[in-house]
Amino acid sequence: MSDVLRAGIIGTGFMGQVHARAIKANGHVVDGVASSSRQSAERAAPVLGSGRAYDDAEALICSDSIDVIHICTPNVNHATLARAALEAGKHVVCEKPLATSVEDACQLESLAFSMRRLASVPFVYRFYPTIREIQNRVARGVTGPLWMLHGSYLQDWLAGADADNWRVDPHSGGASRAFADIGVHWCDLMEFVTGHRITSLVAHTARAFSQRQGRDVHTEDGATVMFTTDRHASGSVVISQVSPGRKNRLWFSFDGPDASLSFDQETPDSFWVGGVAQNLTVMRGPDGLGAGAVEYSVVPPGHPQGYQDAFNGYMKDVYRAAAGETVVGLPTFADGRRAAQITAAVLESSRRREWVDVPTQPSTNHSHGHLGGSTHD
Repeated sequence: MSDVLRAGIIGTGFMGQVHARAIKANGHVVDGVASSSRQSAERAAPVLGSGRAYDDAEALICSDSIDVIHICTPNVNHATLARAALEAGKHVVCEKPLATSVEDACQLESLAFSMRRLASVPFVYRFYPTIREIQNRVARGVTGPLWMLHGSYLQDWLAGADADNWRVDPHSGGASRAFADIGVHWCDLMEFVTGHRITSLVAHTARAFSQRQGRDVHTEDGATVMFTTDRHASGSVVISQVSPGRKNRLWFSFDGPDASLSFDQETPDSFWVGGVAQNLTVMRGPDGLGAGAVEYSVVPPGHPQGYQDAFNGYMKDVYRAAAGETVVGLPTFADGRRAAQITAAVLESSRRREWVDVPTQPSTNHSHGHLGGSTHD
């Protein structure tokens, strides 16, 4: 396999553009794009830096010139496209949710393992250097045993009954919107950083608006969730896409008896260490980052490093794994399956108005985290 891999992107909106920038930033090639029509692909190809527009997704997936398929379409298409790409022998990067049902997510995890293909879901917030440093400090026992895990993920892009998007429609986005879109990011980050696994939860989903642009809304604008973990911690998270003033505020505090560690995605170049005697703000830089974190710091301190930089770091590891390297911390289809299970539990709990258990079975693959199996299952 050539050192330079050739990517095909299906879906040419915001996320397709983010993927394209990250692919090119790591020295690889966007060799083709497919969209809802040939005309749409032709318009998007120069924007994404591709030399070729394909007639449709099937033609792109079947092309011998493509090594890695990137799926950036509406959610209901994810499982079908990911399955086709794996069966065609391609590596696959599929936007979350991996699938809109647990059954489909489990099948895709198993297929990725059997095909021995790189299969990843962009839980990209793992790739902030400050997040890797927080994870390192938890592992070193800086906090003591974590007992309280809490936070929120708040956005405002759907504040207002006139705001609408394909994600609002369950026929395009799936039965869950806010939690499946952003709540799973918070849960993935919590489990990745702490090593804890959610074992049970109770949830309530809610809508700020019963209608948007004159049509009924059937997906949630937000959710509140309480949970327990396999290491006997308690937790809570608030999810909202209708919180005015909060653009993309993923925030957490992971609390132990010795210290608390807190992070805010809107100011990702630092994190907070809380202590009984004093508090400390740690800035991204050589003095604040240890091994395993500093490699994701790509510009000097004082030069803000943000979301696209994190996505570039994620994509670097994706393509390293596709080339056969073992990569620590890369989210895989097992993590996509995990997100589907937690989402299903949230919907079930809200419907039944009671606590429900969350499955904690291991991934299909225990020894090859760079392929289909999870790196922290």
